[in-house]
Amino acid sequence: MKLGLMLGYSGPRMDLPVDLVHKAEALGFDAVWTAEAYGSDATSPLAYLAAVTSRIRLGTSIMQLAGRTPAMAAMQAATIDALAGGDRFIAGLGVSGPQIVEGWYGEPWGKPYWRLRDYVSIMRKVFAREEGLAHEGREISLPYEGEGAMGIGKPLKSILHMNPNIPIWLGTGGEATVRLTAEIADGWFPLSFVPGMMDFYRPLLEEGFRRAGGGKSIDDLEIQPGVSVVVTDDVQGAFDRMKPGIALYAGGMGHRDKNFHNDMMVRRGYPEAAAQIQELYLAGRKKEAIAAVPDDYCDEQALVGPPQRIRDRYQAWEGSGVDGLILSCRRVEGLELMAELTGSRDRLEGGD
Repeated sequence: MKLGLMLGYSGPRMDLPVDLVHKAEALGFDAVWTAEAYGSDATSPLAYLAAVTSRIRLGTSIMQLAGRTPAMAAMQAATIDALAGGDRFIAGLGVSGPQIVEGWYGEPWGKPYWRLRDYVSIMRKVFAREEGLAHEGREISLPYEGEGAMGIGKPLKSILHMNPNIPIWLGTGGEATVRLTAEIADGWFPLSFVPGMMDFYRPLLEEGFRRAGGGKSIDDLEIQPGVSVVVTDDVQGAFDRMKPGIALYAGGMGHRDKNFHNDMMVRRGYPEAAAQIQELYLAGRKKEAIAAVPDDYCDEQALVGPPQRIRDRYQAWEGSGVDGLILSCRRVEGLELMAELTGSRDRLEGGD
């Protein structure tokens, strides 16, 4: 089981925990991940970390498609990968939600499925440098010939000779986009994944592999969900600290009729709680929405408690069908415990 360290995006101030990243690298963690919403961006912190680390992979979970063109995403990925010495960057992509896409970036929501497909295809063409960049897609076409175009766009080839094999991962949860992920991506961030959900996703993944052809299988797709890790004797207190974030996403991070996080709460078997949290949150009753988040929902997606409780609950993740976990954890003791459970430090010392 590989381990990643999720740094997320900034709060009101930019605070990059470099010492924690160094500790994760020393413990044999596979990757460090950054995110973006509508504050700090996902790529800049990784450029800094490229200079102060030597081995750990550097990934975005996720870069929002609306925040940059696919050519710029490829440029940022290739630039950081080159600065890091090569074969270290992972371009994790996602569509975000319509409130951010249209409200923050001023881009049309459009058709996310086709935008993802076009976006990944264009990035791979940029990386490959086989010919001038041209793409005729359902959502994105290059050279641009739409409204306002002069009609003189030229297919260009990257000046930088890029690593042609920079991996592209997708953060998806809907049935169509999960199939697409299996078809076109190198890795998958399964949205709100918990042990037991692979039975639902496996047929979708298998269909995507069939569409990809070439013998692609689950062995060719890295699957790494996120999990919170909190070493504490106060389990209830840890759940209570998780609930505001869950309520924000399930209740307020999206429109009433278009909230992926709320949809995932329903899929995980909590339809009543999902409806109640959203109703309360959108009505401005945030404290009540937070209180409505079930303890079991928190417990499923986290490893919380004294070390032995975490050891016991980790067993379900080992048999869940994933090959890695991306940890939200800001305490060294949590990183050390997970390194012990997964043997990451042993693999590092053994040269694996």
